[in-house]
Amino acid sequence: MKNIFISLMFFVGINSFAQEAGKAGELLKNEASTTEMKSSGNAKSNNKVFDQSKYRNTESQNTRSKNPNYQWNRNYGYAEVFLRIPEQGFFTVEVDDQTISNGSGKYRFFDLSSGRVPISIYDNGFLIYRTTLMLRNNNRMVLDFFTSEGLYLLDSYPVQGQYSGFSDWNDVWNSPYGSQSGNWNNWENVMEDAAFSRFFEMLERNEKFDDGKMAMINQQMRSTMFTSYQIKSLVKSLSFDRNKLDLAKSMYRKCADKNKYFLVYDAFDYESSKRELMEFITKS
Repeated sequence: MKNIFISLMFFVGINSFAQEAGKAGELLKNEASTTEMKSSGNAKSNNKVFDQSKYRNTESQNTRSKNPNYQWNRNYGYAEVFLRIPEQGFFTVEVDDQTISNGSGKYRFFDLSSGRVPISIYDNGFLIYRTTLMLRNNNRMVLDFFTSEGLYLLDSYPVQGQYSGFSDWNDVWNSPYGSQSGNWNNWENVMEDAAFSRFFEMLERNEKFDDGKMAMINQQMRSTMFTSYQIKSLVKSLSFDRNKLDLAKSMYRKCADKNKYFLVYDAFDYESSKRELMEFITKS
């Protein structure tokens, strides 16, 4: 019985102290002074509506239990939200229980829980937009917000794989809407230049004849918009003018900048094909 008791105490001891605060890692010095930590007015707040009280350091908040209930095995979840606000101004964005305030227009949220998560946007402290996002674990949701239009979901990428190593903010947003004429909504699904280069390279490498190229392009058109310049390159890759004309007509509806479709005319060898495409566009 004595051996059993000792074994039980040893087992309990291991589980109680296997993870103990302050037993691993390097302790970094607390540089906040006693006066700062006891002050209730040191929170930065420049708005009238957004409640910053929960971020303030009060004496009662600094008087914590010496034996807190650590959540060692808590399931934090992992979803990400990248939001861009391409306008001048100072915005605050709340996603779930995380808050970011700045004037750079870049808002990146990590370690979010999956499921229905609220998002709120404040302009100089005043609430201007609120909705609910549906997040999935190991996925990054990419959004754009315009004060006059609203919040737009551009895409959702897996965190692992080719999208995991975003090295630059511009790797996420490489869309030219806002600098192009026409309806900017058309640019949501436009193939980015880097992706188009890979697609075009694959097209030239794997398909030697017009039929195969057209089949591959038509397949991609089901989910992708193209620019006039991209369409010109695809049309020009075909060998026969009749096939070029058919492709140019079918891709017109998938063009994001129809006002520049005149660029496609240069892909034809014969003037008659150019005129037929012009007439088609005029009637469309």
